Amino acid sequence: MTTHSSKPQLSFEPRVDQLAGVLRVDQIRTDTLVQLVQHWAEPQARDEVLAALDELADVVGRPAREGELDAAVEQVEDAAGMDTAQVDVLVPDVRRLLGELTVVARRLGRFAVRRVPGQRGAA
Repeated sequence: MTTHSSKPQLSFEPRVDQLAGVLRVDQIRTDTLVQLVQHWAEPQARDEVLAALDELADVVGRPAREGELDAAVEQVEDAAGMDTAQVDVLVPDVRRLLGELTVVARRLGRFAVRRVPGQRGAA
């Protein structure tokens, strides 16, 4: 995927197949990794984080039961004291993202299946 955004680390563009949009927010990944390792200075906290990561690795490495992946991720978040995955977006970036989203919406709209009144099934 090639980006046409002036700020690719926070951008919205169509997926390569033009059937979905892709939101890129690198700051969330950075914040996640920083929060994950912040507790490692304390041996007990580090052991808790590593145990939670081991459990997550186990769940990811096999077919998981319903809700098991979410629970394992939440356990890592709790052990590492992680915040909600969110990013403040200032007005200039909001305007730029709106423009990028509008372009994506137009492109995806070309492939949208139109529902006929009374028709059942996927839209």
